Amino acid sequence: MTKRNCFYSFHYLPDNWRAGTVRSIGAIDGNKPTSDNNWEEVKKGGDAAIKKWIANEMSGKSCVVVLVGSNTAGRKWINHEIIKGWDDGKGVVGIYIHGLKDSNGNVSTKGKNPFDSIGYGNAGKIVVNCEVL
Repeated sequence: MTKRNCFYSFHYLPDNWRAGTVRSIGAIDGNKPTSDNNWEEVKKGGDAAIKKWIANEMSGKSCVVVLVGSNTAGRKWINHEIIKGWDDGKGVVGIYIHGLKDSNGNVSTKGKNPFDSIGYGNAGKIVVNCEVL
């Protein structure tokens, strides 16, 4: 099996523990998590700094894995990451993670499909399905 170098897209505060669980599975190499402090510094730089950070983090990656939690759909930066990945010709897939436990052992409710609200040019919506993990 060929391992992929992927960019993970997820709603940071509620789902970073769940994202860490997925990342630690070991099927994907070369993707180190962003620390809380690093993300807070990036956010201080405003939209331009966030876009630059996303572009840098996506560079060299072959796919975008959207980890779908209860409040992932419709978030500005999640949408940006999906669209950028698609526009850059990367594979884009969503995986529901609401059933994974957080740091307190709690699971959350299933969120909406983040791809439902994203259109692509004149062709309509991107057709990508989220699979349950």
